Amino acid sequence: MKHTVIKDVLASRDFGQTFTVAGWVRTRRDSKGGFSFVELNDGSCFDNLQIVAPQELPNYEAEILKLYPGCSLTATGKLVESPAAGQAVELHADSITLFGACDPLKYPLSKGRISFERLREVAHLRPRTNTFGCVSRIRNCLAMATHKFFQSRGFYYFNAPIFTASDCEGAGEMFQVTTMDLNNMPKDPETGKVDFKQDFFGKPVNLTVSGQLEAETYACALGSVYTFGPTFRAEKSNTSRHLSEFWMIEPEIAFADLNDDADIAEDYLRALFNAVITECQDDLKFCDARIEKGLLERLTRLATAKFARITYDEAIEILSKNADAFEFKPYWGADLQSEHERYLAEKVFNGPVIVMNYPKEIKAFYMRANDDGKTVAAMDVLLPEVGEIIGGSQREERLDLLEGRIRELGMDPANYWWYLDLRRFGSVPHAGFGLGFERMVRFCTGMGNIRDVIPYPRAPREIEF
Repeated sequence: MKHTVIKDVLASRDFGQTFTVAGWVRTRRDSKGGFSFVELNDGSCFDNLQIVAPQELPNYEAEILKLYPGCSLTATGKLVESPAAGQAVELHADSITLFGACDPLKYPLSKGRISFERLREVAHLRPRTNTFGCVSRIRNCLAMATHKFFQSRGFYYFNAPIFTASDCEGAGEMFQVTTMDLNNMPKDPETGKVDFKQDFFGKPVNLTVSGQLEAETYACALGSVYTFGPTFRAEKSNTSRHLSEFWMIEPEIAFADLNDDADIAEDYLRALFNAVITECQDDLKFCDARIEKGLLERLTRLATAKFARITYDEAIEILSKNADAFEFKPYWGADLQSEHERYLAEKVFNGPVIVMNYPKEIKAFYMRANDDGKTVAAMDVLLPEVGEIIGGSQREERLDLLEGRIRELGMDPANYWWYLDLRRFGSVPHAGFGLGFERMVRFCTGMGNIRDVIPYPRAPREIEF
């Protein structure tokens, strides 16, 4: 069934040429002159294509006058210059074929406004709305821009495993995976505990929280790699900022330090902002007008913005001078809260900020120890309106220090034997970072809830579809 996408038809000025288009009806209105005007959208762009259907069409009375929002059809006709304001072209139909009717009394997407909460209940239909069509196209643009950026820099795309026996973050908030009967779990007769030796993998297994550790192994062979895949957190954080299943981009760079890591992070963010500004103008204009006023101006400014760089010590000093402005009082040794991060980005520097060298007690085991014995070579990239968007570090490449840190945190080095091998056999300085993809989509669309920028959100007690 060959047809031309509406995006290309709207851009064409080949008046008189015959096109076939396919899509879903947004609206239909009838004129006294014996015509019906059908607004058709196929998801290829924000705008609809107006189909002019004359009453001479053989199915005019039986089908065209019964077209309602949600109906699917194909239309074939000639492209003409539109006399109506707000549209350059329209299609004068020679034939219209109805594929799927839609009962207007049952269709959840009525003409009136529908709350985002309600749309989550019909997530299988919400991409047909203007808002979620925009979000989907912007998400696609950011995904493609991610691959283009890293591929152009010589990075190799790496597929990290989903099942894992290790915990990258050491947090323990992981989804467990088993094939055993949960109502009749086998027990070890000596300990009385679950006997995982009888499970599929022969040991406890979880869904991954990060592909970083595995990506490091490939970076230490190929030079530079990046992951782009799903990750899972079993935190019971039922907020507008958290998901249980989300996508992560995690580059790893061999022969690199923390400053190299920060340089790549800066360039990557600018590339994303430039991509959506260049490729998603109509969608961004809609988001700016209907979701977040000033969104387009903010993204345009950030696309060329300079990133300030400060140490954690400097950040605490700045924040402590304004401690009364915060619900959580800043002090050395505490992790920065969202209100602290936004204050630095919005009030102090009026732009993106990279905070570097955090206390080791609040960071993961794999981060490189600094010479002061108190901090590690970690960084967070902060943006206005959102706070942290990227977290990264230089990885600890010294075997004795890494083993010591693992033991210090009560973890067993034997579980990380393969990770420690990187430090035994040709160890190199290396660094990397992670960006939560949904947080970036949310930032670039202005959407208030992260559950509205992923097709099917997974959160506590939310597993429909």
